[in-house]
Amino acid sequence: MIHEILPLGALQCNCSIFGDEATREAIVIDPGDGDDVNAVLAVLNEHQLKLTAIIITHAHIDHIGGAAKLKAETGAPVHMNGRDQMLYDRLDVQAGWLGMAVPEKTGIDQAAQDGDKVVLGATDFHVLHTPGHTPGSISLWIPAENTLVAGDTLFKDSIGRTDLPGGDGRQILKSIKGQLLRLPEDATVVAGHGPNTTIGREKRRNPFLQGL
Repeated sequence: MIHEILPLGALQCNCSIFGDEATREAIVIDPGDGDDVNAVLAVLNEHQLKLTAIIITHAHIDHIGGAAKLKAETGAPVHMNGRDQMLYDRLDVQAGWLGMAVPEKTGIDQAAQDGDKVVLGATDFHVLHTPGHTPGSISLWIPAENTLVAGDTLFKDSIGRTDLPGGDGRQILKSIKGQLLRLPEDATVVAGHGPNTTIGREKRRNPFLQGL
C-alpha cells in the first residue's frame, strides 16, 4: 500500500494519500484548506493513481477546505459524517476566524457513519465515529496496515481541542477510550497535525489519557 502524508495549508493539516498498487486507485483523507490541492494531485500523478474517494475526518476548514477543488479535478465523491454539516455550512465563519479567503464548497456525496467501510483494492477502511472535537468527527481504522488516521481526535501527547463550537471535552475522552484505545498497542496513529505516534505510547504517556 502506498501511503504519503502531506502537511498542507496554513495550519499544516496532515493529508493522507493511500494508493493500491494493484488497482492504481486511491483514497485521500483530509485534503487541507484548499491552497495546496496541486500538491495532492502531483502525488496522485506521480504514482499514476485514480482518486476514488475523498474522506473528511471533520468539517474544520483546515481539513475540508480543499474538498471542492479536489473533487472538481478528479470527480471523486466526498465522504463526511452528517453531524458536521452545520460546521461545513459555516465555512465562511471559520475563514473569518483565521483571516482566510472562503474556499469553494461542494455537496457531500456519502455519509461516513460508524461501522461503514470504504474499500481500496483489497483493503478495508473502517469508519469510527469519534465525536468530541466536533460532533461528526471520525477516525479511519485500517487493519491491514495496522494504521489509524485519527483526524484531530488524538495527537502525540495530546487530544483535540474542545473549546470551539460543537466541541465536548467529556465526549472526546469517551470516544478515545471506547473506539481508539481498544486498537492494537503497536498500531500507528496518523494525527491530524504533527508527528505520528502509536496507541500504546499514548496509553502510557499522553497526560490527557491517564486514568481512562
